[in-house]
Amino acid sequence: MSSDRYPFAEIEAKWQARWEESRQFRATEDPGRPKFYCLEMFPYPSGRIHMGHVRVYAIGDLLARYKWMRGFNVLHPMGWDAFGLPAENAAIEHGVHPAIWTYENIAYMRAQLRKMGISYDWDRELTTCDPAYYKWEQLVFIKMLERGLAYRRRSTVNWCPSCQTVLANEQVEAGRCWRCDSEVTRRDIDGWFFKITEYAEELLAWCDRLPGWPERVMTMQRNWIGKSEGAEFDLPVVGRPELKIRVFTTRPDTAFGMTYAVLAPEHPLVDALVTDRKERAAIQQFRAEVARQSEVERTAEDRPKRGVRLGAKVVNPFNGAEIPLFIADYILMTYGTGAIMAVPGEDERDWEFAQQHGLPVIPTVKRPAGWTGGAYAGEGVKINSGFLDGLTTAEAKRKAIDWLVERGLGTAKVNYRLRDWGISRQRYWGAPIPVVYCEKDGMVPEKEEHLPVVLPQDVQLSGKGGSPLAEVASFVNTMCPKCGGKARRETDTMDTFVESSWYFLRYCSPHYEQGMFERAAAEYWMPVDQYIGGIEHAVLHLLYARFYTKVLRDLGLTKVDEPFRALLSQGMVIKDGAKMSKSKGNVVDPDDLIRTFGADTARLFSLFAAPPEKDLDWNDHGVEGASRFLNRVWRFVIANLDTLKVGGVGSTPTTPAGVAFRRTIHETIKRVTDDIEGDFHFNTAISAIMELVNALHAFESASLDGVGSGERAALLREAVETMLLLLGPFAPHVTEELWQQLGHPTSLFKQPWPVADQAALTRKEVTVVLQVDGKVRGRLTIEVDAAEDRVQRLALADDKVRPWLRGRAVERVVVVPNRLVNVVTRS
Repeated sequence: MSSDRYPFAEIEAKWQARWEESRQFRATEDPGRPKFYCLEMFPYPSGRIHMGHVRVYAIGDLLARYKWMRGFNVLHPMGWDAFGLPAENAAIEHGVHPAIWTYENIAYMRAQLRKMGISYDWDRELTTCDPAYYKWEQLVFIKMLERGLAYRRRSTVNWCPSCQTVLANEQVEAGRCWRCDSEVTRRDIDGWFFKITEYAEELLAWCDRLPGWPERVMTMQRNWIGKSEGAEFDLPVVGRPELKIRVFTTRPDTAFGMTYAVLAPEHPLVDALVTDRKERAAIQQFRAEVARQSEVERTAEDRPKRGVRLGAKVVNPFNGAEIPLFIADYILMTYGTGAIMAVPGEDERDWEFAQQHGLPVIPTVKRPAGWTGGAYAGEGVKINSGFLDGLTTAEAKRKAIDWLVERGLGTAKVNYRLRDWGISRQRYWGAPIPVVYCEKDGMVPEKEEHLPVVLPQDVQLSGKGGSPLAEVASFVNTMCPKCGGKARRETDTMDTFVESSWYFLRYCSPHYEQGMFERAAAEYWMPVDQYIGGIEHAVLHLLYARFYTKVLRDLGLTKVDEPFRALLSQGMVIKDGAKMSKSKGNVVDPDDLIRTFGADTARLFSLFAAPPEKDLDWNDHGVEGASRFLNRVWRFVIANLDTLKVGGVGSTPTTPAGVAFRRTIHETIKRVTDDIEGDFHFNTAISAIMELVNALHAFESASLDGVGSGERAALLREAVETMLLLLGPFAPHVTEELWQQLGHPTSLFKQPWPVADQAALTRKEVTVVLQVDGKVRGRLTIEVDAAEDRVQRLALADDKVRPWLRGRAVERVVVVPNRLVNVVTRS
């Protein structure tokens, strides 16, 4: 084998085959060992992995291998989030069945992952489009239906005209479809929902009990759940004693500043309030315009607030004033009661609307000195507020609620921004919803023994809208599970986020046939100790998975409260200033990269180029640098094999040079361990290993007085073995090969992780910087923790310092122990 070149292709193929043949990464429950469940978000089988995949899987593999070496029993599985629109769209475009397209892509991507050498337990591989998988979520659907946690109703939903399906609120980004970027419209449709709002308070409370999650993600979830505490009360309609408008506010203390009220355009009372034909036409036109906007667009802070004034007026119960009534686009029927009291003095949106419509503004909180803005939403003392005057805002809020309750006008109320999860999708490639509609018994869930309800294969996919399943008579026409009469199956399929809301539990026992998962296995492995995936899933997958886990707990299937103990949200891989994408022409193909440089280089670069939570800016020179480093490691070890094989391990160096070099070895162990264990500073851990390699070269090539051949060989072997053990999780193939070349019969990853020798870390001497008036003039080597007067005396007598003291008086000498001496002078 040539010592001049790193033969990555040969080495990587060899070790990938060895690991697979020996089933080295197979996981089994072992109560005698601490467990570590490491999981990257499983991929959609789109056809090829991209550099974003390489980055996230390299992170997961590093942590899994590190934990193995730390003595943990590691579960590191892989599977496929296989349902979804791209497969259906490919079927329409290319005339291939979604199942064929999906499984062909899985086969290709699986081969790509194997070439990366990721330490997956492939025995646990799962695919969510397999009926043996989605059978269990159909059963959970039925259990949720029985408990009122799944229900069907007509609602105004987000509709993607391109994907021809409903989108959950979380799947609308800036008014556009999260998947295809088409503009989202609003449509009334019958559909199925999961009652996630039933768990809003628990989901919110646990946001403060997950210290292993990034605070940014927790903040996004808190804001999405959007808890608001306040009051609900009625505004009587003037001249219409039978009509009252219920409003919700988080600031009942500001009610004396209410100068108008607003309804959502969809509010059911709007039609009853409008009696004039001309007014009705204006309302209908406005409603049609609003229906083309998403909720995100309607509530955007930077857009004008639009509305129409109604002829009706309402009464402010706090002061008896008659105030105008509007409908406006910035009020949503899905939040609170769909109606608000408008207080332009204390709410920015209301203030903007009031300015546009010439409405009065009544401040109810005393402004801070120098205040020149519009609405003031801060704390203060109440003014212009009748019986609330002089109170603080907090006191006034409590008193206003008490006043409403005592008079039977309202009540304290908690509201949430979170809406129930709409799971109905009008597409084919998803899990069928297991209910039928019977002419006699109405909606009836399928019997458990009839599960799974399997997708039919003989489906025609046209992309013209509506559910493709509705056109498959053999699927639609069935018998009622209750009475045996004629019935029609539900033709919507479930949102694919349902499958990804429990796959981590299925990995615990993927071949278990008696239930969703084997309880004992789940109790051993769950929760996931380290979950890894993009922050774009903060209020989609991550929130749904938390909810679904709690549902499974309440169904008695698991004891787990939360699915993921810790979360790492990695940044994107960008090139030329933009996220890699085919449309931008800036994609780097991992296959090409691995073919040219090897999997270890691809992995090392992705871990070194940026901290994992930051975006990684692609740099061809950085890839070449990672390759050069691994070649340098290879050449050094191969060139010194004869010396390394005879070198003993564990001998204590006796020379200053040997002691210093061994200190470097153990300082590197501590740095790398701390960087991995701490905040995932993989890039600085790699830097520390690179510095050790530099030190190795320097020690091997230098003429060191007093260092005998035996001491040199022992230290070189200790340094090289340590370096390989530390580098192993970052670049597993080349390190495994070099470990074997050193004569070790067992895998590098079956060795214990190096532990820093505290004795080796202890320094007897330190070098301190000598300054005169803040400028470096020399350095002084002295014993650790030397007395301050001794340090001062030696610093003032130093040959490099004395010339700068001539003709000047020493005012004081500042000593920073073990680091610095600064002599302060004056002329």
